Amino acid sequence: MELDKETLNKIAHLARLEFNEKDAEAMLKDMSSILSFVEKLNEVNTEGVEPLTTMSHELNALREDKISPHLNTSTALESAPEKDNTYFRVPKVLE
Repeated sequence: MELDKETLNKIAHLARLEFNEKDAEAMLKDMSSILSFVEKLNEVNTEGVEPLTTMSHELNALREDKISPHLNTSTALESAPEKDNTYFRVPKVLE
């Protein structure tokens, strides 16, 4: 598939690409080559082939959700180097 300069400029705008006129010729050639390759893929018979959602057949080992006691505020603050009544005190990072 051959691209024209107008289509190349539209794609460049959408992709936030910047290049000069000299590089536009090379970009036009490269993108046309890529699109020609993708068109070749349309010729492959994919009938009966299931779409992939992942390249691995591994499954996640998930644990069962269990309700357990949570850490209350006073226990969490016991080992804090600096604290207020209910908050951790940390050095200021943002101005």
